[in-house]
Amino acid sequence: MIRAVIFDVGECLVDETAEWSAWADWLGVPRHTFSAVFGAVVARGDDWREVFEEFRPGFDLSAEREAREEAGLPQTITEEDLYPDVRDTLATLRADGLWLGIAANQNTQVGRCLRELFASDVDLIGLSDDWGTAKPDPAFFARLISLVPAEPHEMLYVGDRLDNDIHPAHTAGLHTALLHRGPWATLHPHNKKSDRLPTFHIESLLELSPLIARFNEDHH
Repeated sequence: MIRAVIFDVGECLVDETAEWSAWADWLGVPRHTFSAVFGAVVARGDDWREVFEEFRPGFDLSAEREAREEAGLPQTITEEDLYPDVRDTLATLRADGLWLGIAANQNTQVGRCLRELFASDVDLIGLSDDWGTAKPDPAFFARLISLVPAEPHEMLYVGDRLDNDIHPAHTAGLHTALLHRGPWATLHPHNKKSDRLPTFHIESLLELSPLIARFNEDHH
């Protein structure tokens, strides 16, 4: 049975449009141009950080983040950045009696925002910057497993990427839900019939509660 549900952040809980737009503005690049290059980088399967190299070779992401903070333009996540299905999903899953967590590749500034937004809604907020390991490294999921009061086969990891989320979580023994939204889910090819790796394919987080209930009834 599934007893715990853990969520990725970007394009799962959070619409990252505002943040990518902020980077385009910071670089002095038209937003649609930045988005087009970002899409090309994702479609090639390259690391997303490569998009900055396209516009500014030798770009130092950490240094630029600090510069943005000093300029009063830090990375932020607000209620308006959450996808509209997030709050209802968390409330429903909590009412279903499930343990809830957030575990993602994010920096400490984002962590502060997430704790303000979700401190009372989830049981764990785990970030790569805090853990010293990032997806898809198996150590990331080993750390996650050590913190969740359930066995790996009782956990469901929800994400939008096959490479960073679904494949490594599956390898670690977790059930997975592939959420079809955001650039990675759109541009990375997958087929619902042939790609049987995710336990669930979903278009909205609101699908999780009935899917988990049905799964648990079948596996009770």
